[in-house]
Amino acid sequence: MAISPQLPEHNRELIKHRQLTFEVLSDRGNDVAAKFGLRFELPQYLRDVYRTFPLDLEKFNGDASWTLPIPARFIIDREGIIRAAEADPHYTTRPEPDDTLRALRTLAQERANSSRLKS
Repeated sequence: MAISPQLPEHNRELIKHRQLTFEVLSDRGNDVAAKFGLRFELPQYLRDVYRTFPLDLEKFNGDASWTLPIPARFIIDREGIIRAAEADPHYTTRPEPDDTLRALRTLAQERANSSRLKS
C-alpha cells in the first residue's frame, strides 16, 4: 500500500490513471507522516514554484498547510516488525522499486524457510 496526503477522490484518480494494483490510503494533513517524523513544510520559495504547477496542492490535499511527506518505504512483516526502512529528506530521492521487490522476496524466502523448519 501507499500513503498519500491527497484526498481520497484524488487518490482514486491516481490509481485509475496509473493503473495501480495496490491500495493508496489518505493521510489528510500528513498527520501520520508527522508522527513518524516524515513531514516537512514547504518554504515560501518552493510554494511559489508549486503554484506554477498544474497541480493545486491545497485542493488535492484538502488543506492549506503546505506540508508534504518525506518519501519513505517501510516493509513490515506479519508480526508488525519493520524489516526494511528507507527515507530521504531530499524529496527527489525516492526508494527504488527494485530494492523494494528484493526486500519483499527476501522476506518471503525467510518466511518459507521458517515454515519448512517448523514442519
